[in-house]
Amino acid sequence: MTIQYQNIVPWGRSFQEYVDMFDLTDKDMNRSIIGCGDGPASFNFEMTRQGKSVISVDPVYNFYRETIQQRINETYSEVLEQTRANQDKFLWGNISSVEELGNIRMASMKLFLEDFEEGKKQGRYVAGELPELPFSDNAFDLALVSHLLFLYSEQLSFDFHIRAIDELLRIAGEVRIFPLLDLNSRKSIHLDEVIGSLLSRGFVVHEKKVNYEFQKGGNTMLVIAHP
Repeated sequence: MTIQYQNIVPWGRSFQEYVDMFDLTDKDMNRSIIGCGDGPASFNFEMTRQGKSVISVDPVYNFYRETIQQRINETYSEVLEQTRANQDKFLWGNISSVEELGNIRMASMKLFLEDFEEGKKQGRYVAGELPELPFSDNAFDLALVSHLLFLYSEQLSFDFHIRAIDELLRIAGEVRIFPLLDLNSRKSIHLDEVIGSLLSRGFVVHEKKVNYEFQKGGNTMLVIAHP
């Protein structure tokens, strides 16, 4: 079977997953960071609790907390059902079962929901959507994109990927994207062409192995920097 979603689903990940997915060092976490497409992840809340600075941007932040909660509830069972039907595409080590995955994700999303209204007042959660973001040039040191670009290769075109990454490079000195696989654990059909486009325009690009792998083969991120 294959995993198929008509739309991008809200599915929150934790602080530790962000650290592992993006190979974040203590030095990285003291930089100005934007998380693009963070959705209901708890990374912003957990970083803020540690006294770090993160801005998260996502179109879902346009909505009230109750609406986001409803959307999570509507998609939660679908995500777990599709994961259960495609268990062979994942490594069940640190996460031992589909049920445990659901519990871990819901715990992160609950932390986000508890933090959302206060975080929005503080300007930590900003409503916005690639490929046009409401930030000035060079506003951030580091942009992180978790489970959006490349993952949704069937839903998001090559042109969208290029425009989105160009926008991220406009607002940040460095961009890290994870994973480089699509929803069915296949290398993104856009990856090689995106890398070629970036290299041809002088950007510094490399794939880096990270200490995180849940999708089989999904243990590398793309790092892009200005020359």
